[in-house]
Amino acid sequence: MKIAHHVATALFTVSLLGLAACAPTPTKEGTGEYVDDSVITAKVKGEIFNDPSLKATEINVETFKGTVQLSGFVANPEDIAKAGQIARSVKGVTGVKNDIHVK
Repeated sequence: MKIAHHVATALFTVSLLGLAACAPTPTKEGTGEYVDDSVITAKVKGEIFNDPSLKATEINVETFKGTVQLSGFVANPEDIAKAGQIARSVKGVTGVKNDIHVK
C-alpha cells in the first residue's frame, strides 16, 4: 500500500510540474497564447497579402501576447499606415508596433 501511495504522489507531483511549465510569464508565452499568436500572425499576413498595393514578401509580421510587430520595407509612406491599419483590424490584436520603413 505504501508503494502505491508513493507512486500516486510522484505522478501528482510530475503532473503539477507539467502544468507549471505551460504557464505564461511576463517574458514568455504560455502554450495557448503561442497558438493564439500564431493564428493572429497568419491572419495579418493573409490580409497584407490580399492587399494589392502592399508587397507581402517585404513585410515581416511577428506576434507576442496579442501585440503585432510589423517590420520591413515599403515603397511609400502611405503603405506604412495601411499595413498598421490592416494589422489593427484583425480580431485578437491588442496592439501594433509598426517598424516598417520606406526604402
